Amino acid sequence: MKMTDFFSAQLEREAVGTRRALERVPDGRADWKPHEKSMPFGYLSSLVAMIPSWIAMMVEREELDLNPPGGSAPRAPAPGNNRELLALFDDSLAKARHALANASDENLEKPWRLLVAGNVVAENPRHVMIADTFGHLAHHRGQLTVYLRLLGAPVPAIYGPSADDRSFG
Repeated sequence: MKMTDFFSAQLEREAVGTRRALERVPDGRADWKPHEKSMPFGYLSSLVAMIPSWIAMMVEREELDLNPPGGSAPRAPAPGNNRELLALFDDSLAKARHALANASDENLEKPWRLLVAGNVVAENPRHVMIADTFGHLAHHRGQLTVYLRLLGAPVPAIYGPSADDRSFG
């Protein structure tokens, strides 16, 4: 099996649970956070919606600098409501799907770098970075479901049933 096929299938599996979680994000709570050290709900939900687009960035670019010298750090869009959040997620998925459909396994073996202020903080073959992206998505989606629980919103089934959704995801 080609790596691109493997990652495309994984993207589709993760998209289902991610959409279920994002659909439950309530409007008007973007600034809410469960603790002073926690990220705001709006930022977290935008991050979860955007993570699939990181795959496209890793396929199509050589690197990303989170704080480029002399430049500005990339900023996540701030959707104003749930409809806009889901549109951001759909756009993110479309970018990832397109990139994987047009990538070769040879390209996925080439290195990709993450920098901060011009300093390399991570460098691995693209396929390793993409695999790590799925773990990153699961982590932040898990945070998102905790936020949902604390706000009294129903938590969706993702990998198995939740107290609110008895399906198997």
